[in-house]
Amino acid sequence: MTTLAWDQVGEHFYQTGVDRGVLYLATDGVYDSGVAWNGLTTVTDAPTGAEATAFYADNIKYLSLMSIEEWKGTIEAFTYPDEFCECDGSAQPETGVYVGQQPRRMFGFSWRTRLGNDTEGEELGYKIHMVWGAKASPSEKAYATISDSPEPLNFSWEAWTIPVGFDPDGDYADLKPTSYLCIDSTKVASADLAELEDFLYGTISVDPALPTPDEVLAVFAGALTVATPATPTYDSGTDIITIPGTTGVQYYIPGVGDVAAGAYGPIAANTYIKARPTAGYKFPDPVINAWLITFS
Repeated sequence: MTTLAWDQVGEHFYQTGVDRGVLYLATDGVYDSGVAWNGLTTVTDAPTGAEATAFYADNIKYLSLMSIEEWKGTIEAFTYPDEFCECDGSAQPETGVYVGQQPRRMFGFSWRTRLGNDTEGEELGYKIHMVWGAKASPSEKAYATISDSPEPLNFSWEAWTIPVGFDPDGDYADLKPTSYLCIDSTKVASADLAELEDFLYGTISVDPALPTPDEVLAVFAGALTVATPATPTYDSGTDIITIPGTTGVQYYIPGVGDVAAGAYGPIAANTYIKARPTAGYKFPDPVINAWLITFS
């Protein structure tokens, strides 16, 4: 047995800061082609739900049921990527011309916070936060005159989410759908963390993308298996593309979504066919995982 002790050296932990924001636009449920979000000032994690409702019987409190918990939050920043305009209800029919009150596109989002303690300071580590199925609510923008105490406009968006389910046949089928996942760099293997960051921030040959919750958990469950995507074949006479069957590789056709091995088409001109690793797999670096199909 041991006696509890408080405030030991190296155990004055705290969390601070926000940086490395990345926006991932969702297309048919796939979050790829992430873009850097500069100028983040605050990300507020404000989940709702998980409230108890009491029921009475036999003159006693018989049971208490909890409501479903949902992830909501607020994103504040001095600026935002052009790609976020679609998420903020703006269309750009002509370059530099923005039309408001348009449909809001779903997005994914990741950001990082610093971990510190009394001995290492803020160099102790960090947490990576990931959110899926988010949509931004309209927000107020207050444009103020420049004075002797000027301040930049701080944009703010309320965000709500639709949870993403886990693979019913996978290792984490017992987990409920989620919109939020967090990784603590001080508690995971550095090699696994580097694998995740390659997914989130991209590499020389692979675009940044937000992996599914299943894929994130697979990174930390053990070593990933390398899978190299095979090149789809294209028949210029029929405009039919044939997707190969490659273990560990999921192919995606815009307008169609994730596809199995087989023939598809006719496809539209200038279509990008993309591939991404499935849970438990990774691509080598460098790798070719996108193919532009053009008509001859």
